Amino acid sequence: MKSVVQRTGLSPHVIRVWEKRYGAVEPNRTATNRRLYSAPEVERLRLLHAATQAGHSIGNIARLPDEKLRVLAGGDTSPPARRERNGKVQGRPQADDFVEAALTAVRALDAGGLEGVLRRANLELGEQGLLQKMVAPLVCALGDRWQAGDLTTAHEHFASRVVQAYVTRLARPFALNERAPGLLVATPAGQIHELGAVLVAAAAGGHGWRVCYVGANLPAAEIAGGALRCGARAVALSIVYPMDDPDLPAELEALRQFLPPRMPIMVGGRAAASYRPALERIGAAVALSLADLYRFLDEVQSRPRRVPQAQPA
Repeated sequence: MKSVVQRTGLSPHVIRVWEKRYGAVEPNRTATNRRLYSAPEVERLRLLHAATQAGHSIGNIARLPDEKLRVLAGGDTSPPARRERNGKVQGRPQADDFVEAALTAVRALDAGGLEGVLRRANLELGEQGLLQKMVAPLVCALGDRWQAGDLTTAHEHFASRVVQAYVTRLARPFALNERAPGLLVATPAGQIHELGAVLVAAAAGGHGWRVCYVGANLPAAEIAGGALRCGARAVALSIVYPMDDPDLPAELEALRQFLPPRMPIMVGGRAAASYRPALERIGAAVALSLADLYRFLDEVQSRPRRVPQAQPA
């Protein structure tokens, strides 16, 4: 099962549901009742995953032949081969190839092209690989090129919208438990770059959290109000640029005052470390990677649940 999860990007729970409820595949079993999946069955699960991401209901497509699934998934779902400048095939693509292909699509403002790259990366790398090995480096690459003047803010906003729409669809086939812990995700006032926040929202959603994503450049009072209204267990902020905003420390301290005293705050992004003194004052956790984010979420979820209460005026 672990190998199938890595190859398809599907969770064990979803694979079992698709097998039992829809008859998508019928794996053999060992004497100890462990599932054994053949290579064609793994490929079929990959195709079904791609087709559901393209908007098709698993109940309608689970028993279709593979050829039909390839059409529904948008054509050939096999990733492009890597090539040297002389055209020589070098093998299956690496994460860096997907990042470069995504940057090309972003420069051209090609939404279909960017979504196609995301789909191929997801099929090749799996969902966690997509987020950690492709989208996270893409966030940094876009930031570097924006600072160098090679891309505009419009390019970054375009990429955020396409990536957010795609990763949101990843969770559509899977019903989220209504009692899942809530996480509000935003960028604070002065932070207009939101792709990092989109990445956090997608990663948290895939980790079993109910995410309330409220967007970029929000004042502390609005972030706190949103967290209380959606019943969040924690708040996650993305801070990417600038690294020396003189107003941001006061915004962070105001957020701490508006939120219930025990509500955890996590801050990530390439500029987060530049504000470490302010983050220490408000008791915020700093996440420098998705692994740090997952540890933060697990730690918060392990705490006894308290009903959030606003501080007295």
